[in-house]
Amino acid sequence: MKVSDAMTSQVSTAAPTDSIRHVAQVMAHIDSGVVPVVEGGKVIGLVTDRDIVLRVVAEGQSLDSPISEAMSVGEVLSVREDDVLADATAKMSSHQVRRLVVLNDAGVLSGILSLGDVAKDYGAKQVGKTLEDISAETGAAPH
Repeated sequence: MKVSDAMTSQVSTAAPTDSIRHVAQVMAHIDSGVVPVVEGGKVIGLVTDRDIVLRVVAEGQSLDSPISEAMSVGEVLSVREDDVLADATAKMSSHQVRRLVVLNDAGVLSGILSLGDVAKDYGAKQVGKTLEDISAETGAAPH
């Protein structure tokens, strides 16, 4: 099975200058806990509902600040649409993440692969193994 068979292809994105409030409202509207931040056609970061809680709400930051102040920065882990799903779940395990950005052959965002997607299309056993691997290496609760 390929990543494209399991991924969520309807993805809302944000610009780094969008307000934190706007991105939170987008998350609520689309019922998703993650929004990729895109600039110049490239994914430059991800923001999760957890990022907003820990970096904005808990620290008393303004919801009118740009989302770039709340997003996770650094390397955005990705896979390609035609990658094997088992390899993608192994990548999730080894990097201890629950989501991967999916890129097409041109390197453009085409979806997101989450553990939920894997559960629906690949099976609960694989999700359990991946989640166990994500949690085991640090002993921390997954996020």
